[in-house]
This record gives sequence, structure tokens and C-alpha cells, in this order.
Amino acid sequence: MSDHIETVAFGGGCFWCTEAVFLQLRGVIFVMPGYAGGSVPDPTYEEVSSGHTAHAEVVKIEYDPDVLPFRKLLEVFFSAHDPTTPNRQGADVGTQYRSIILYTTDEQKREAENVMAELTAAKKFDTPVVTELKLLEAFYPAEEYHRNYYEKNPGVPYAETVIAPKVETVRREHPGLLKKRSG
Repeated sequence: MSDHIETVAFGGGCFWCTEAVFLQLRGVIFVMPGYAGGSVPDPTYEEVSSGHTAHAEVVKIEYDPDVLPFRKLLEVFFSAHDPTTPNRQGADVGTQYRSIILYTTDEQKREAENVMAELTAAKKFDTPVVTELKLLEAFYPAEEYHRNYYEKNPGVPYAETVIAPKVETVRREHPGLLKKRSG
């Protein structure tokens, strides 16, 4: 592992799903679900869920770009959710579920713009990518009970029907990026 650690935040619907997807990648050092992209300081889950804070449910990721380049993170991000549906992922509807990339460097911004343009040019999706791209100005960690949700609750219906398929998609499409499983 290098001494160079970068940070980015991704919103791709419910942060339980997004967290579970990124926790399985080698080079990812830390993943924290939370709220970003809006204007209300220190929001609660209930406030964000109301749709009146302009925040999205996101995960803040710290990663080693020497192990996991940002482009690879973007490839996983775009394979793990639908970036073409504004303000919704499946049954989760509202601005808090929008597709969003909150970058921390100009290089990340350029790379995200390039990848989104490539996806559009290649007609990867039937409709245009609507992912919002903005600077990460503030991040507010989610309440403790949201952290490591999938790991703590693998048998609940939402985990089995919504989170598990996204995790499996990433495992199938990006096997070379996965952490080695123990056991």
C-alpha cells in the first residue's frame, strides 16, 4: 500500500447498497455511509429522507489509487447502479437517491467527465447518463446503525433482494478488483 490515499464520495441509490459494493474492493481502505451534496449542516437520516435537504445518500471512500485507480472505481460505480434514472434507484425514489459523484481533485473530475462521455458515446445505456458531478464540500456520516448494514443484516429481505444482486454483479463483472476472501 502506498502513502498516497485519495477520497471520493459516490451516491448510487441507497447507501447500504453502495457501501456493500465498495467494501469488497482491494485498494479500498475505508467506506463510510453518509450524506453530502446538499446545504443543511449535520442532517439526520429522517431529514435527508424527507427530500428537503438536497443531500444524497452517499458513501465516502478512501482508497489507494496505486492499488485501485480512480477509473476502476468509476467502472464499478457505473456497473452497480442505474445512472440514467434521475432521483431513483429501483423502488427508492427521491433526490436523496440520485446518482452523484462528489470528487475531491481536478483529476477525479476530469476522469469522471471522460468516463461519462465514453459511456454515452458507446451507448452503454438505453438512455443518457444523468449522474451529477460536483465537488465534495461537506460530508456528514450516517448514524451508526447504517454502517456495515449488509454485513450485519444479510438475511433481511432488502439485503437479499436489493443489495445482494448489486454485490454479485460487481463480483461477476470485476473479479480482479476484489479483496481476497478469508475462509
